[in-house]
Amino acid sequence: MTKDKDSVVRSFHFVYIVTFIVGNIIQSSDESEFAVDMSNSGLTQVPKGLPTKTQVLDMSQNYISELHLSDISFLSGLKVLRLSHNRIHCLDISIFKFNQDLEYLDLSHNRLQKLSCHPITNLKHLDLSFNDFDALPLCKEFGNLTQLNFLGLSATKLQQLDLLPIAHLHLNYILLDLQGYYVKENEAESLQILNTKTLHLVFHPNNLFSVQVNISVNTLGCLQLTNIKLNNYNCQVFIKFLSELTRGPTLLNFTLNHVETTWKCLVRVFQFLWPRPVEYLNIYNLTTVESIGEEDFTYSETALKALKMEHITNRVFLFSQTALYRVFSEMNIMMLTISDTPFIHMLCPETTSTFKFLNFTQNVLTDSIFQKCSTLVRLETLILRNNELKDLYKVGLMTKDMTSLETLDVSWNALVYDGHNRNCTWVGSIVVLNLSSNVLTDSVFRCLPPRVKVLDLHHNRISNIPTDVTSLEALQELNVAFNSLAHFPRCGSFSGLSVLTIDYNEISNPSAHFFQSCQKIRSIKAGNNPFQCTCELREFIQSISQVSSEVVEGWPDSYECDSPESSKGTLLKDFHVSPLSCNTALLIVTIGVTGLVFAVTVTVLCIYFDLPWYLRMVCQWTQTQRRARNINLDDLQRTLQFHAFISYSEHDSAWVKNELVPCLEKEDIRICLHERNFVPGKSIVENIINCIEKSYKSIFVLSPNFVQSEWCHYELYFAHHHLFHEGSNNLILILLEPIPQNSIPCKFHKLRALMTKQTYLEWPKEKSKRGIFWANIRAAFNVNLALITENDVKT
Repeated sequence: MTKDKDSVVRSFHFVYIVTFIVGNIIQSSDESEFAVDMSNSGLTQVPKGLPTKTQVLDMSQNYISELHLSDISFLSGLKVLRLSHNRIHCLDISIFKFNQDLEYLDLSHNRLQKLSCHPITNLKHLDLSFNDFDALPLCKEFGNLTQLNFLGLSATKLQQLDLLPIAHLHLNYILLDLQGYYVKENEAESLQILNTKTLHLVFHPNNLFSVQVNISVNTLGCLQLTNIKLNNYNCQVFIKFLSELTRGPTLLNFTLNHVETTWKCLVRVFQFLWPRPVEYLNIYNLTTVESIGEEDFTYSETALKALKMEHITNRVFLFSQTALYRVFSEMNIMMLTISDTPFIHMLCPETTSTFKFLNFTQNVLTDSIFQKCSTLVRLETLILRNNELKDLYKVGLMTKDMTSLETLDVSWNALVYDGHNRNCTWVGSIVVLNLSSNVLTDSVFRCLPPRVKVLDLHHNRISNIPTDVTSLEALQELNVAFNSLAHFPRCGSFSGLSVLTIDYNEISNPSAHFFQSCQKIRSIKAGNNPFQCTCELREFIQSISQVSSEVVEGWPDSYECDSPESSKGTLLKDFHVSPLSCNTALLIVTIGVTGLVFAVTVTVLCIYFDLPWYLRMVCQWTQTQRRARNINLDDLQRTLQFHAFISYSEHDSAWVKNELVPCLEKEDIRICLHERNFVPGKSIVENIINCIEKSYKSIFVLSPNFVQSEWCHYELYFAHHHLFHEGSNNLILILLEPIPQNSIPCKFHKLRALMTKQTYLEWPKEKSKRGIFWANIRAAFNVNLALITENDVKT
């Protein structure tokens, strides 16, 4: 019995409770401060130390037997208290007098027998159902619950004025638990329920229905009855019970849940309800027993619009299929739903049917359903989801005469289309077609209704969408998720396409031109594909990033790189690759331009900073150092008196005496000058020869003045002759000023040859360069010579 009680609460209270809590609980960034869930925690009493700011307290599914004022009086902000499925047997509602904000109180599924009343003015939901009350637990204080919307009660006996204290209240929902109701033989009770929109009565699940209570309700809009067990004998008792409840003109919705009945009694209930004002009849969890045979049914004019039957169990194994299906196929209503049943077929109505909506989800219907059926001309929606349909061609034939059909759902079947020499025939009115969760392949695009606008093909075996499809110009929404597609479809075949769902396929390199060719797209969902993050994907990422996030669903979170391994898991929006690495021509041009710019830059810098001059000076310094290391000092030291003989023009004497000589002599370099070292009495030529022979080096200061000097020419001649005679390299040429080639006289042909072959040092005008110049001069004398003196010579 406990399981049955749980199912009732979960079935009928869940939506209401969730809606109430969401609508009334104050939201907070820290929900744990306001909501405390201690359900199913093995509690035997209310725990101490609950947060004082608690607004929602759930202590259901425990073993609490008593409540005291001190348990919850300090929770002044408490709004929701759930204490269902405990062991509370007695309750004084005055313990909630300090909880003036309490709006939701659930005490169902306890052992309450007594209740002491106290008004809680803000209470909107009070559930006292599934307890052990003898009479309805109402007292006059309940009349002050002006905000009450939901009231759950239990009783084993009823009296007509039991609900008088709340007669003036306008309730939305009354749940009345009559599982323990005691049936008195030959004595009928009555109960007047004045104002409620929904009345839910729960009876004992294992007892045959035998309640004989006249219940009258004003303004009843919805009636729910749970746990109805009927046979051919007590069927009339049940119909009599319904006669008073269904009399009011406002009752539009009637629901039966957990019903066990014979086929004969079910047809009688249908016949009873047919002329009643009920518009929507729902039957859930129906079990048929005993036998199924032909039953007379008069389809009189009815207010009933829709019959919905879900989860039917048939315990009759041998019966007339026609007797069963004919009752339903001939109903003169607009909507019929029979789902989760063992129906293997449904008959075509014998005359033009009033059906506009048929739903046969989760049956075992086959391709023979409604074949050659011409009476369903008013049918607008047909749902055959989760059946045994296998041939898409036959599904098309089935619709041929359904001239008003707009929506067809044949998902979750085993449909295939081979396309061999068979042109599909569809009614032209279909605009919504659901073919998802079948085994259809690429050929399905050659077997579709011509005017379909919404097409669902997700969860099939489609690997390619043909480009030559010409019959789908009206298509606006296409769902091809969970297939094996490698590319986006081309909108040339679907010129009106505005919504595309193509996620969970095998698309690795989508076209970047999709949004250009499909300019009517207002929504696309293409995430969760194995995107290959390479150069080819760069343009697609750029194009999709420019589209509004309202158009691209799931962007950017569901768009990730799948390969290469180094980029796996990276969001497409975070994947960046250089344009150079993706464009070979651009890469070559860039390298060329960069190289050219670098060369020009280096050239300009070299010219600006006179780098060639520095390089020449460093080279000369290096060569001089090398030569100095290769000189045989012993041979030199026998005859040398001077480190250097300087030859220059008298016009350059100022530079020689002020710059050159002081700098060299400062480094202990002995200099031979003609004006101080020529021996009087000897000829000039002889003095020149002697000075050159007695000097380690001969320095020639070259300038335009030098080439005009006759004596300079002699000195250069003898020095050059000495160079070749001794096999040494003792000439140092200093270019003080530039000498144009055409200004050198012919007699200075040796000078021309030397300047061509011999490295010379240029005197820099910039002071910053003179350090390197002097370093080169000093390097030429970087030899440890022990020179002889004139006294040594005389000796």
